[in-house]
Amino acid sequence: MASTYTGLGVELQATGENAGTWGTKTNTNLQILEQIAGGFTQQSIAGGAQTTTLSVSDGSTGATLAHRMIEFTGTITGNQVVTIPLDVQTFYFLKNSTSGAYTVQFKYVSGSGDSFTFATTDKGTKIVFASANDGTNPDIIDIGMGDVTLTGTQTLTNKTLTSPKIGTSILDTNGNELIKVTATGSATNELTIANAANGSAPTISATGSSDSNVNINIAPKGTGETVIGTGAAAATLTTSGTHDLVLDTNSGTNSGSITITDGADGNINIAPNGNGVVQAGGSAVKVAGKETIWVPAVAMYPNTTNGCAGIAQVELSNGPEIKTLDFDKSSDESAQFAVAFPKSWNEGTITFQAFFTADSTDTGTVSWSLAGVAIADNDSINTAFGTGVAPTAKAHSGTANDLDVTAESGAVTIAGSPSTDEEVYFQITRDVSADDLDADAKLLGVKLFFTTDAANDA
Repeated sequence: MASTYTGLGVELQATGENAGTWGTKTNTNLQILEQIAGGFTQQSIAGGAQTTTLSVSDGSTGATLAHRMIEFTGTITGNQVVTIPLDVQTFYFLKNSTSGAYTVQFKYVSGSGDSFTFATTDKGTKIVFASANDGTNPDIIDIGMGDVTLTGTQTLTNKTLTSPKIGTSILDTNGNELIKVTATGSATNELTIANAANGSAPTISATGSSDSNVNINIAPKGTGETVIGTGAAAATLTTSGTHDLVLDTNSGTNSGSITITDGADGNINIAPNGNGVVQAGGSAVKVAGKETIWVPAVAMYPNTTNGCAGIAQVELSNGPEIKTLDFDKSSDESAQFAVAFPKSWNEGTITFQAFFTADSTDTGTVSWSLAGVAIADNDSINTAFGTGVAPTAKAHSGTANDLDVTAESGAVTIAGSPSTDEEVYFQITRDVSADDLDADAKLLGVKLFFTTDAANDA
């Protein structure tokens, strides 16, 4: 009776045969068994998409399948299939050492049984069991490594954790939630936390997608506040480098802002939105900007040449008595006054409104022109006024002793070199060539508008 062979090529000798070679065959069988128990071999599967058939060599140690661990090698340029005979029944350590992003499938040569496949990026080691559980459709089973439980302190070095992923929270040493984590579908932006060397600060940065600008949102719960600092010392918000610090609302949309300007003498700029005002304690705060000075007619004096009439006090039938400077209808007449502006004045142009009346029912217009000159300490007062500027001529109401107020004028440039330590002389003139009121225009006063650029007059 002749010898038979196992699925992995071990020779089963019949009684009484192989006289004189029995020892050699037995040694070969032991070598095959040793390979099956713990042998290692490499199998090249290099090339494009193809099927590599692994066979058994009966009574020989050269068969790839008669080894416990098989390493697949070579550069693959297509998906690979590796097949084994239907009667092979054992488990294998399979190592995928191929290069190339393609799958490697390990299966029986035929049938519809289960198989095992290395994914395109899987260059690891797997344990599989060739079950030979069905004569025509046997299964290749991925045994896997299962769950491993380690006790005591463990150190992982040069390991990449791909699974499991961090779930919904990170717990503290007591098992309580320390940080909750939520997922956003198709997320591209994230936080990057970087440590730092001695003398430098760690950083939390927004990183990720191709977005040029990515915010970091800090959201207290309910009406809670965002608190910085340790509670043991003053807390400071600052910029990294020579940049301004800007505070605004609504991501800068429809918002006022506070800008702390970088520099040795940097300003703090508070800019309300629209018609908003700067408040402190619920009340508006006076800030640098447009200011007003009222100069009544009683503080003015007629020019010596071509001057208006002197101050007159008029008693009306009801209410206040008025003091006016009367300007004739037939020729240009002028009056003067002087102002020392506050030190907070920006030393720029000014504008004005004229307040007047007429003891007439005429509805003609009156044109008022204002000119100015600034006189510094030790300078001659005998200096010409600048160019006069007039607002749009104002029509009288047509009722005697009604108040008439001109529109605000354009910018009046003051002659000389205006400064806050100077006296500014003004001349107001009725320009009869530009008006047509058939009556005296009775000037009540002038409202001056100027701009400040300091918080006070210190």
